[in-house]
Amino acid sequence: MARLDLNADLAEGFGTWSLTDDDALLEVVTSANVACGFHAGDPATMRRVCVAAVARGVAVGAQVSYRDLAGFGRRFVDADPDELTADLLYQVGALREFTRAAGGELAYLKPHGALYNAVVHHDAHAAAVVAAAQEAGLPVLGLPGSRFLVRAVEAGLTTYAEAFGDRGYTAEGTLVPRSEPGALLPDADAVVERARRLAVDGVIVAVDGTEIPVEAASLCLHGDSPGAVDSARRVAEALRDAGVTLAPFA
Repeated sequence: MARLDLNADLAEGFGTWSLTDDDALLEVVTSANVACGFHAGDPATMRRVCVAAVARGVAVGAQVSYRDLAGFGRRFVDADPDELTADLLYQVGALREFTRAAGGELAYLKPHGALYNAVVHHDAHAAAVVAAAQEAGLPVLGLPGSRFLVRAVEAGLTTYAEAFGDRGYTAEGTLVPRSEPGALLPDADAVVERARRLAVDGVIVAVDGTEIPVEAASLCLHGDSPGAVDSARRVAEALRDAGVTLAPFA
């Protein structure tokens, strides 16, 4: 793998509450999944992160979510598909204006949290997210093999597959639910090794030891994980040492 994007979820704060070290992570990642207000991210935070990302040449993507601010977007919401599409377009519209005001352009759409996991198998919600991306004219980033990416291809959208540097995988290539053991890799060493195996061998090792072939344009490093900044820096250094060029996928 000669080229790989590093993405992280940013702007995940609200008011005086802050979760991610956005400025430090923007010095490392090449794409920023910016929270759009429905699971985190107030207008001032969104604006500040967009300005910083554009100034550093980091691609800005809309990290859209179910309407679940209290649950940080990690609870499934049985939303009507048409209403879900409208909610997602609302989020995209807000972030697009902040990005343009900063002198950039919104580059892609990625679902967050429970919505991300739901559209792996939930066809109606996958179609709703695809409809939002179509109307917004955006490429999409998602899990390989998901109904979301299948639907997006069928709709003629540009699609990008991603892998996760700090999340546990099942043997089927899906993410281990956060409520179960093995959902998060134990330390930075494990995250670095995950990134190295992905870049060099094109595989990810599942929690049961299964080696899963993965072709990914982007590697996600969660900004809210313990030691996230140090881990991201180490991953970037290890990938460069392996001859990988770090650059935005979109």
